[in-house]
Amino acid sequence: MKLNGKVAVVTGAGSGMGRAIAVLYANEGANVVVSDINLEAAQATVAQIEADGGSAVAVAANVALEEDVQHMIYTAVQTYGTLDILVNNAGIMDGFVPAEELTDELWERVFAVNTTGPMRAIRKSLPIFKAKGKGSIINIASVGGLFGSRAGTAYTASKHAVVGMTKNIGYQYAKLGIRCNAIAPGGVNTNIGVGGKEPHAFGMERSMLGMGSMPRTGEPEEIAQVALFLASDDSSFVNGTVVTADAGWTAI
Repeated sequence: MKLNGKVAVVTGAGSGMGRAIAVLYANEGANVVVSDINLEAAQATVAQIEADGGSAVAVAANVALEEDVQHMIYTAVQTYGTLDILVNNAGIMDGFVPAEELTDELWERVFAVNTTGPMRAIRKSLPIFKAKGKGSIINIASVGGLFGSRAGTAYTASKHAVVGMTKNIGYQYAKLGIRCNAIAPGGVNTNIGVGGKEPHAFGMERSMLGMGSMPRTGEPEEIAQVALFLASDDSSFVNGTVVTADAGWTAI
């Protein structure tokens, strides 16, 4: 098993890509801290893992809150003794709202979850990784973090920030045995939706111009396989980079 005995924290693991990653990691031998803002959803993921013979614990965590992030990492250390892998998967969309109508509240909420949350989880995890001379950080970015109009202004900016943070941390901590990479999924069949009750018509129209060229929608389990590669020693020479998983959509 590729992750035998490793300890992983996966945020947003109550559904979608986070659940698929947590389940696959457990099947590959990892002990998994299943973090989600919805405790019942996290517990359902744990139940699935345990039914398959794996080990996991559920933690209710809103990654926008510093105290929840601290508790999440603390739970990993208290339950399993250490931390080896951090997957920053939790994220929200922005309803395709363009800059002209973007509110401070929406901007701050999207950045709090998509960018500040991962930063805080990484900040809390780095001393653990440094002490053991090894660790793998996987950030879930987006093709929206590589291009200018796959979502609204806030989401696009937040995911570009995640890409920049990934490259910075990957390079700065490389000689300490710590790797930091990101995955940029294309369209994936999850429940993240558009992030609002009704998508902004103008913003969505501008963002959807390239949708017709998308070869197909991916499944969470396909992204989980990329996350497994980046967490395992198979990717030991891969660091500070972004792996695009979009069936070739952005190759056009």
